[in-house]
Amino acid sequence: MQKEPQDRLVRAEAFSPDERAAVYRVIETRRDVRDQFLPTPLPDDVIARLLAAAHSAPSVGFMQPWNFIVVRDEDRRRRVFEAFRRANEEAEQMFEGAARDTYRSLKLEGIRKAPVSVCITCDATRAGKVVLGRTHNPRMDAFSTVCAVQNLWLAARAEGVGVGWVSIFHEHDVKAVLGIPDHIEIIAWLCLGYVDQLYAEPELAIKGWRQRLPLDELVFADAWGIKQGA
Repeated sequence: MQKEPQDRLVRAEAFSPDERAAVYRVIETRRDVRDQFLPTPLPDDVIARLLAAAHSAPSVGFMQPWNFIVVRDEDRRRRVFEAFRRANEEAEQMFEGAARDTYRSLKLEGIRKAPVSVCITCDATRAGKVVLGRTHNPRMDAFSTVCAVQNLWLAARAEGVGVGWVSIFHEHDVKAVLGIPDHIEIIAWLCLGYVDQLYAEPELAIKGWRQRLPLDELVFADAWGIKQGA
């Protein structure tokens, strides 16, 4: 076995209190933006930093299965919005009563209002058939790509850029618009744009859709269902 090159190791130490606070602030104030985008264009250097943050995400077996399609073209975004609109009408019918009314009240205008979108995809073939860490869980490539989504999202918050994750569409519709090959999976369509206001709490909580679950109800000790301190 090859020895670990000692000169490639760097000292690991905790961040300063201010740095640590900034990391937690980014996490706690990240929001899914649906309608608050400003029309101001995103500079290329900002987009490059966000993509670099996404590309720095961890990936099982270091497979790096992601690609990033930066979509500025208005016609393509319009066609994706139409795909979303059709799927959204289908989704609306899946809810009943007050839930359907609340769903209708949500503004989901990110695709049209945000100046740029990023489609993040996953290529399960990139690292070959047998991948370290994916041998017994074939979805680890998709899970790794979601880490890239989260990295981009947190970096965007630090840049004052809002992000909205659109998931309501039939994948084949968006693939047709962007020319994505059949074997590539779409993980996320992200709408990006500057914002000058964000909800103090998640929008769906404020508008009564769902509330954040108490953390202590979700944490078990040593085995499923065993409460801490029990």
